[in-house]
Amino acid sequence: MDIRAQVSMVFHLDKCIGCHTCSIACKNIWTDREGAEYQWWNNVETKPGTGYPTKWEDQDQYKGGFERNNGKLKLKLQGKLATLANLFHNPNLPTLDDYYEPWTYEYEHLFTAPEGDDQPTARAVSLITGDYMEIESGPNWDDDYGGSPVYAANDPNLENLSDAQREQIQEIERVVFFYLPRICNHCLNPGCVGACPSGAAYKRGEDGIVLINQDKCRAWRMCVSACPYKKPYFNWSTGKSEKCILCFPRLESGQPPACFQSCVGRIRYLGVLLYDADQIEAAASVEDHDLVRAQRDIIQDPNDPEVIAAAKANGISIAMIESAQRSPVYKFVKEWEIALPLHPEFRTMPMLFYVPPMLPVLAATRDGQYEVDGANGSDVAAGSEGLAPLLSSLKGARLPMEYLASLFTAGNVGDIEAVYRKLIGVRIHMRKETVEDVTAEEAEEALAQAGMSAEMAEAIHKLTALPTFDQRFQVPPMAREVAVETRQHPERHKREAGFGPVIAPRRRW
Repeated sequence: MDIRAQVSMVFHLDKCIGCHTCSIACKNIWTDREGAEYQWWNNVETKPGTGYPTKWEDQDQYKGGFERNNGKLKLKLQGKLATLANLFHNPNLPTLDDYYEPWTYEYEHLFTAPEGDDQPTARAVSLITGDYMEIESGPNWDDDYGGSPVYAANDPNLENLSDAQREQIQEIERVVFFYLPRICNHCLNPGCVGACPSGAAYKRGEDGIVLINQDKCRAWRMCVSACPYKKPYFNWSTGKSEKCILCFPRLESGQPPACFQSCVGRIRYLGVLLYDADQIEAAASVEDHDLVRAQRDIIQDPNDPEVIAAAKANGISIAMIESAQRSPVYKFVKEWEIALPLHPEFRTMPMLFYVPPMLPVLAATRDGQYEVDGANGSDVAAGSEGLAPLLSSLKGARLPMEYLASLFTAGNVGDIEAVYRKLIGVRIHMRKETVEDVTAEEAEEALAQAGMSAEMAEAIHKLTALPTFDQRFQVPPMAREVAVETRQHPERHKREAGFGPVIAPRRRW
């Protein structure tokens, strides 16, 4: 047992309002520099949609993540020989058109234009070439569908849906979408680290944050190609790759990341997870339908005496262990099993998790009235027809379970349905407690179908709807100034690609 600590996050998608405040906070702090204008370490996408960069989920095009080869993991991008051959030519990079050409406006013209009959305008000017340009795309170009189902129709997750299911999603009167915030997943098995020829990308030992050493980066950009989430970016001005650093300077002083701090919907939960590093390769090598279960099995119980002893032996501080015991991420991911990784089939073991959104039931316009289609396979968990307009059902949701399974469970419909049974059970139980339009028998049946107790339902409700700041943020100050090993140069002193200190830090006077 090789216990390590990982700072991890949960995004509760049911609470995301798509305001992009998190993106702007991150942009203003980290990427408001020359060469970083197109970099959005935090972005919010509309799903269904193509995302940012365009169709980043299509690994047939970008070759990101890992794949199984004769039962063993290998980079989907290339092997060592291909890395050498492509060292100065990387054919699997997104182009600037897949992102967007950053621009500003000629504001000065508004003040210096000569007097005339027409109102002066501020034309768009490229931040790269300085030439006038026509704006054709942007970082959230398909936000709220952008007024059209075009972007939704090109979502790679729609590939396995039937024509009827696609039509169901895109029909104007039934249009449905949700927001998907994305930052670097700080994976346990990061593709960027595995693909970097210079060893510039590494995983910090004390907290699992994945970083890129700017001194060692040689601009080969293999990290951009190998990351299936496309979260490393190339700075065309400095010639270095950059990525989300999870605001580690803020974490080290006991403050949350900027995206967490600014989140209007309070959808983010940050905490420490303890995991067994010995299980990473085996867990990432299982069949697709077992990936979610295998990743949950890696996460260890922070209250288990054996786990605590192994963590202490690896130099994990008491403060980190206590934070792991109070971690809201542990509750969502391991204890309640309602938070899921994004695209686990990429096999990078992402350590950011998502509680999927509750979705409205199928409906149609009949005789000028908007009616819930109760005859179209709706099976509300409580079995009450009166609840159909208020609660989402598994068969009657306007986004098919197959689509959500493609996003969060590597296509395992059973796993995503189990999560939704719990979410529906919580809502039915709380309606019984508050609105009182649900009978006790209906609530008990909903909880029984979800395999959960009333106490668990109330705990999920409280941490979802009524959490305090301290309940959502449970990471201690890293206190790097008092550590010895963690103050050394990480590229010379890291162990196993930076998976953690194994000697308790101490000073010698």
